[in-house]
Order: sequence, then C-alpha cells, then structure tokens
Amino acid sequence: MSAPSSSMGDTMTDTPFDRPASPPAPARPVRPFFWSVRRELWENPAIWIAPLAVAALVIVGACVAALSTHGGKSVHRTVATAAQTAPPSQTTTISQSTPDGGVTVQKVIKVEGPPPTPEQRRAMVALPFYMVTAAMLVTMFLVAVFYCLGGLFNERRDRSILFWKSLPVGNLTTVLAKIVAPMVILPAVTLAIALATEVTLYAIGALAFATHGQGADADVPVPFADIVAVAAYSTVVLSLWWAPVYAWLLMVSGWAKRAPFLWAVLPPLGLAVAERIAFGTTYLGRLIQSRLTGAGETAFVVPKPPAHGIPSIGIEQIDAAKFVSSPGLWLGLLAAAGMIAVAVWMRRRREPI
Repeated sequence: MSAPSSSMGDTMTDTPFDRPASPPAPARPVRPFFWSVRRELWENPAIWIAPLAVAALVIVGACVAALSTHGGKSVHRTVATAAQTAPPSQTTTISQSTPDGGVTVQKVIKVEGPPPTPEQRRAMVALPFYMVTAAMLVTMFLVAVFYCLGGLFNERRDRSILFWKSLPVGNLTTVLAKIVAPMVILPAVTLAIALATEVTLYAIGALAFATHGQGADADVPVPFADIVAVAAYSTVVLSLWWAPVYAWLLMVSGWAKRAPFLWAVLPPLGLAVAERIAFGTTYLGRLIQSRLTGAGETAFVVPKPPAHGIPSIGIEQIDAAKFVSSPGLWLGLLAAAGMIAVAVWMRRRREPI
C-alpha cells in the first residue's frame, strides 16, 4: 500500500481559533449627565408642549384678527390714522362705507394731544411682538415652578427612587440635571418658539397688508432686530434672576412628604406677615417681591412714561452692565447654589413616601 502523496497537515486550513484576535472596539463614554437631562425631557413633555400651546393660541388669534379686518380698514385702524394726523383738541369726523357704497357710518371724535412721534409709532408697531415675548416668559415661569415642585417629590412618591438610586448615577448629577432643565433647556425652547411665533405674526401681518391694502402703521418698519435682542436678553436675565426660586422649589420637593406647593409658598408668606405684625417692617416681603418681579428694574433702563402714547421699547433700554454688577444677582446665585447642595443631601437620605 503506497503512502499518501501529501501529508494531512498540508491539506488542513487555519481555524478561526488560530487567527489573531481583532482589537476590541473602544468603549463609548456613558455620559450620565447627558442621559439624565434626556430623562427629564422624556418625563416632562410640558417643557415644550406648554410654549407650543401658547404659540398656537397667539397665531390663531392673529389669523382671526386679520380675517375680521375687512378691506384693511377697520374702525380702530381708521381712528388711529385720524389721531395721528389731526391737530390737538380738534373735532374729527370719521366715515366708513361698505364695499358697495350702500351704507355709510360716520363717527365724530375729539382728538386730544399731539400726534405720535416716529419713535412712538415704532413702539406701537413692536408692542404686539413684545407682548408675545412676555406671554412666553410667563408660561416659562409657570412651567418651571410646577416642574421644580415635582422634581424630587414625584420620584419619591411613586417609589421609582429605589430604581434610580440603584443606577450608577450620582445624586449630584441627578439634581444638576433637574435644575438645568428649568434654567437652560426650558428657556432655550421657549425662546425658539417665541421667535418662531413672532416671525409667523410678521408674515401674517405682511400678508394681510398685501391682500387688503395699507393700514395706519403699514409704513413703519418692524424693528425685528431689537425684538430678537430684547427677547433673548430677557430670557437669559429671568433665568438667572429666578435661579434661587427654582432652587428653593426643588429643595422643598425633596423634603416635603405631601403638598410641596403649600410648603414652598406658606412659610415665606407666613414669615413676611409675622415680620409685618411684630416689627412693622416689610423687608422679607419686599425681598420676595423683588425676586419675583424685580428683574426688569435691574436689567433695563426704565424710561419715564410720556404724557401721550406708550414709551419706546428697544435695544437702547438694555443695561447689561447694571445687571451683571447687581449684588442681588450674585447673592441670588449664591443662595441657589446652597439650596441645590441641600437638595443633593436630601436626595441621598430621604426615603420614598
């Protein structure tokens, strides 16, 4: 019997176990803070739903107002035109006819005061856009208040804190994510929706003027650059100025066993009333009022209201240097940092409700 022409080793191929192992793929960072912020957005859709709802109401109202202005010559716009052109204390007759000329309505009014200046007309044109910004900022504050009140309270109430504490995410990371949501995420979302709403209003107004003709203030350009600057500046200012309010509400939500809203509101008000009764002073009450409504006086130059018309509103009223150098801003941020530290300590030690 002849030997095989080739050995067995010559015909065998390398197995996968004999091949050199490929280097493992580099591990991607977990980014616990990023996912903690994403968790807050997933669990709190009101952060973007509430501003969108307000924007929808504003746009619907603008569309109804544009459609109800027949021919672009409503009575209030005609009165505004007469008020701008008539001399002081003069009787003016205003007439308006139907398109077919069948009915004519006349109204006699008495115009008092000088006609508006170009600055006042510019302010009147920009006023609806600033009102949209104000409505959005009020919505932002309300959403942030209820978000902070439920930030640490809700996870203790449904006992999910037992699950979240088992994850490799520290208490500091969790609390910082909860304070970043009302101070950074919510203002950014609110500002973006507010600007989109104002652009939509501008388009609706331009379309109405192009369709129905010129109105009283159609020749006045909209100071859109000033509107955007004031809206962005106001959003940043209020987010920083209200930081101790958000931190106080978040701290109370981590401590209260029930009704965190009452625990957050009643003790400060009770102390303010007790101070007024006992000492006859209102330092605490004025401090609370200043923290809630005093950002405008700190961050803007408040002009003297004119005798006629409305005060001018624009980028010239911004005073960032006064706001940054305000002691109230830095004391508030320092107090907010202390209350956030207390909230971290409470989350580490408080048990489910």
